[in-house]
Amino acid sequence: MHDSHGLVPLLFSGLFGAVVGSFLNVCIYRLPRRESVAWPGSHCPSCSHPIAWYDNLPILSYVILAGHCRYCRVRIPLHYPAVEILNGLGYVAVVFFFGLTWSTVVYWGLYSALLVVAGTDLSHKIIPNVITLPGIVLGLISAGTILPLGLVNGMIGALVGGGILWLLAWASPYLFGKEGMGGGDIKLLAMIGAFLGWKPAVMTIMLGSFLGSVVGVALIASRAIRREDYIPFGPFLVCGALVSLFFGQSLLEWYQGLLAG
Repeated sequence: MHDSHGLVPLLFSGLFGAVVGSFLNVCIYRLPRRESVAWPGSHCPSCSHPIAWYDNLPILSYVILAGHCRYCRVRIPLHYPAVEILNGLGYVAVVFFFGLTWSTVVYWGLYSALLVVAGTDLSHKIIPNVITLPGIVLGLISAGTILPLGLVNGMIGALVGGGILWLLAWASPYLFGKEGMGGGDIKLLAMIGAFLGWKPAVMTIMLGSFLGSVVGVALIASRAIRREDYIPFGPFLVCGALVSLFFGQSLLEWYQGLLAG
């Protein structure tokens, strides 16, 4: 944990993360629709009016406009500032835990990619290949050049992470009579394993499965969904990956202490 860098780097990280978060909102909206994230420029989805730069300031513009489009007055969904805030907080957390290094830049990219995946899976039940497939490659390159885990660990992480979910997807029709994990989840976990290694990949599956089970049971018990309804698994894997990123080593040491003790 690197909490001695002072307030200025943390503030800069938060502001930069919020700005990047504004672009992530574009990705979350357009990628499932197979639209370009570069063109056309930002515009209101309701009235298609171009959004001026002063109405596109992260978080601040939402507050100034009271959550409505300046032109058609349609309400701006709350998830837009939420993504900006979450990305800003995530960037601060990365600097806090890992300091200002090249690894920090890599983890920023991973965090933002995971946020896009969670957003698209929640809104459209889609995990875009344009995020996960390049992510696997970038994760392996980073593992071999920048990150401390090393290329071999990254390769094993991608194979183990993707392989476990592939095996579960293959076995689900035989064990449960219905399809299990989707291909998007498999590629997502392979990407996570490429960046974090095989132990955090396994931890991600365990944490994601536990969290998904708790949330699923709670939703069924409250009759918000039916037992046969589909719940996107990607956001739970994202939560598991973030816990593994920030607290994985501490959790592994705690678990090994229990086994030794």
